[in-house]
Amino acid sequence: MRLAARIEGVGVVGPAMAGWAAAREALAGRGPYERVPTVVPAIDALPATERRRAGKIVRLALAAGLEAAANAGRPARDFVTIFTSSTGDGDVLHAICETLASDDRLISPTRFHNSVHNAPAGYWGIATGSMGTADSLAAYDGSFAAGLIEAFARLAVEPSQPVLLIAYDAPYPEPLQATRPIADSFALAIALSATGGGPSIAIETTREAPATMDDAALERVRRGIPAARGLPLLQCLARGEPGRVAIDYLEGLALAVEVEP
Repeated sequence: MRLAARIEGVGVVGPAMAGWAAAREALAGRGPYERVPTVVPAIDALPATERRRAGKIVRLALAAGLEAAANAGRPARDFVTIFTSSTGDGDVLHAICETLASDDRLISPTRFHNSVHNAPAGYWGIATGSMGTADSLAAYDGSFAAGLIEAFARLAVEPSQPVLLIAYDAPYPEPLQATRPIADSFALAIALSATGGGPSIAIETTREAPATMDDAALERVRRGIPAARGLPLLQCLARGEPGRVAIDYLEGLALAVEVEP
């Protein structure tokens, strides 16, 4: 089955990608890509108390999502949201495991509520005032593709309701990082609608091999961070050219994405 939509806005936070404008230049090949560690911004949209409690993964997800909504020209609260992540909040999970392995097993309530996979969705509601549906997914290295499929399914059911897809991952602390290495923090967000302006995008499953990046440094980002599996799609958008890329999904199955500027 082939599904189609329009891309209204994009947001990115990643290595040497402090926003879509910076990422677009590197992805389009208009400037050299020199990888530097990701800087995760603070989220001024959160009240002071929640801003203190929000961990790295929450700030990462919200930064990309708010940028995509702003670039779409819509209030962030108007979107149905799809949050998708391979890792969740590894820092919080690590801290809870350390506590449970100690003599004092009392877990901080803040850490507990931040440990659930849908914590970014909760903070999104606080930051934006959104009362809309928010889904939280995880599908290992195929999490971005799974989120994109869910977003298109939402549009198919409710064509009048714009959807915001937010994919994000961050490194685990050791010793989890040694078992499941994540190269750096990365988030991308795509604002989608059924009939709005912007490039058209269509998806369908395929047996094609996943697309890779020509630039070796960008390819290391794509392979090293599950959420960055969407970089080939962002490259099509950055170049402003029609294209078709396959994105990692399940073993032996990819998600083909066609873009028409």
